[in-house]
Amino acid sequence: MKISIRRSRRAAIAVALGSVLALTTTACGDDGSGGGGGEGAEGSGKGKIVFWDNNGGVRTDIWKEIIADFEKAHPDIDVEYVGISSTEYQSKVDTAIQGGGLPDVGGVGAAMLAGFSAQGALEPLDDRLAGSPLNGKLNEDMLTSMKAAGGGDGTLYSVPTSANNGVLYYRTDLFEKAGLQAPTTWEAFFTAANELTDVKRNRFGYTIRGGAGSIAQALDAMYGQSGITSFWEGDKTTVNDPRNIAALEKYAALYKKVTPSADLNNDFTKMVAQWDSGTIGMLNHNLGSYQDHVKAFGVGKFRGIPQPTGPGGKRVQVSNPVDGLGLFKNSKNKEAAWKFIEFALSHEENSKFNESAGQVPANMDAAKDPWVAKAEPTKLAAQVLSDGSTTIVQLPYYLPDWNTISKAENEPNFQKVLLGTMSAKKFLDGLAEQLNEAQAEWKQRNQ
Repeated sequence: MKISIRRSRRAAIAVALGSVLALTTTACGDDGSGGGGGEGAEGSGKGKIVFWDNNGGVRTDIWKEIIADFEKAHPDIDVEYVGISSTEYQSKVDTAIQGGGLPDVGGVGAAMLAGFSAQGALEPLDDRLAGSPLNGKLNEDMLTSMKAAGGGDGTLYSVPTSANNGVLYYRTDLFEKAGLQAPTTWEAFFTAANELTDVKRNRFGYTIRGGAGSIAQALDAMYGQSGITSFWEGDKTTVNDPRNIAALEKYAALYKKVTPSADLNNDFTKMVAQWDSGTIGMLNHNLGSYQDHVKAFGVGKFRGIPQPTGPGGKRVQVSNPVDGLGLFKNSKNKEAAWKFIEFALSHEENSKFNESAGQVPANMDAAKDPWVAKAEPTKLAAQVLSDGSTTIVQLPYYLPDWNTISKAENEPNFQKVLLGTMSAKKFLDGLAEQLNEAQAEWKQRNQ
């Protein structure tokens, strides 16, 4: 346990070191093409800007389409697109903050926002938004989430583009053939996972995420089953509450019993591709993979529904981070970079992006477009987030160490839980110790 805590402390030290290095770079100057620090400049509003996509490969095509639209509308601005995979994006930005080479604008989701803002890398955007045609056009809940995730000072460092939501996808044709009820409850979910499994025929009831991004999905399954509605009880986390421990034991026991063995190392792209191959009954992911499933099955062989309910019909799920666009502080062409952000968040472009991604648009006019009602998972997600049927457990995205703790620090340990070499209790006790320490450090810094 001491090793894990030391790693967490090293992560916090790395953030502080990044801030020092950023200040050093400011003193030494900047070449105008990004870098490790500095205040940058407004620029002429023309010329070249660099955009980093935080989900490169998955969202490349739609971003290139938006960029083409932007360059047509603004022929005096050239946008260089750089696609970076979601699993590598944070480390790429952290390295650039310390050593130089930051873009002008980039994808900055709520989960990584606190870490970047703590290093002074992002431009505050409240005043720009207040003077923009976008003012009053964006979803207030998403704006509030972004401000809360920024590290505790209430500043807007990333303009929301979309909201995601946890979705349980299931094969309606396989369920009907087996005579199974839709997995709208956790009891029905576990029953279906077992009934749809035939290992000898390479058919499985479920695919579990064991690779990159596994922790948030495991937390969703834990809190959904336990019914615990808050991540904190006072200054202590509830992740290792006995009810959550029991829930994780039940969830992890699915591995290799009703899931493929390859799940141990599957990130979301491999997991989604595996489910789309057609031999697995259920998949937990989010709205972002809806279009992949449509391509694989059409709209008649699967559904995407909100997470299952627990006893008494109560649905509890963990928050999914809002995605957004941030303006890096050391950009030498902030005016042009802001024009790009404004354009991407306009009604037509934000609708186009989210229809491709299958997510809930931040632009409120875009959220009223016909495609939202036609895409059932998006429609249901918007409904459960607003009709009072669902309690959201807010994850602590405001902690600068959150991404490190929930990814690099604990994904290998979760794999041990799946393999049976570490108990769920030991895993969650270790996670809780790190989170409690990070929370105490955050509170001390913000008193």
